[in-house]
Amino acid sequence: MEVMIKKALTKSTDLLILDYLNTRMNLTKDDKQNFENLKRGYEGEVIFNSMTEKLECDCLILNGLLFEINHTKFQIDSLIIMQQLIYLNEVKNIEGDYFYENKKFYSINEKERKDPLLQLNRCSSLLRQLLQYLGFPIPIEPWVVHINPEFSLYQAPRNEQIILPTQVKRHLNKINSTPSKLTSKHERLADKLLSLHIVKSPYSNLPAYTYDQLKKGIVCQVCHSFMVFLHGKYCVCGECGHEEEVESAVLRHVAELRTLFPDRKITTSAIHEWCQVVECKRRINRILERNFNLIGERRWVYYE
Repeated sequence: MEVMIKKALTKSTDLLILDYLNTRMNLTKDDKQNFENLKRGYEGEVIFNSMTEKLECDCLILNGLLFEINHTKFQIDSLIIMQQLIYLNEVKNIEGDYFYENKKFYSINEKERKDPLLQLNRCSSLLRQLLQYLGFPIPIEPWVVHINPEFSLYQAPRNEQIILPTQVKRHLNKINSTPSKLTSKHERLADKLLSLHIVKSPYSNLPAYTYDQLKKGIVCQVCHSFMVFLHGKYCVCGECGHEEEVESAVLRHVAELRTLFPDRKITTSAIHEWCQVVECKRRINRILERNFNLIGERRWVYYE
């Protein structure tokens, strides 16, 4: 028996971009809130996934999925494929006091909030339709998993698919104790789901930004400070003291530039301007030559 991670959790493009923009420009209040919500959600999924990776049963795990069925798109945080059923886990990382009343979900200040159960029911219905379409009518057991220890739910409806923070370990123990022996049929299902995963989200809600308005320079990997200076083969943060090899820092910022401006060509001059701290262009050129393919000739050279 073993756990196989068929799709590891990765940051969404929107979260990556907002993370970069939050460091290099002043986000509006709404954009900042969007960034914090995406970040909090991702952090909750990271916590839950670190726990599911420790399962010892025979299962396949797929994280962070986006599908479309009948012209309707839906997202899934975590799928655990077992022999006889699929666990669908909708992970929530909200904190504070909440309650249910008249089948509605409220924060403690009596403001109605988006009900995670409605989202779960929608996802499970669409997933069932997708599985039927694929010819794999395996039963689904859907759960809303509240992962944040600072979350409390009063008047929780009984017999609903809700896992509270104090119940997460028991939920995973239940999955672990579920008899399961996977076959090639389950592998084919997982591979088919992976092939249908939509990489580019249609729900993108990013602010407009330009190259010129973004602050340039190497950003500390730990504290996101611009107070970075070169010391030998290391970039050293003057704020927190973190050290990172120059090559690693340059490659990290190449990835950043590519994410923010996918149409901009990666050249020695472009990375020199973006990083700024590394004054020697030859040093940047050597790093790019070691890690990328050279395209073009003379002044038309760029890297891929």
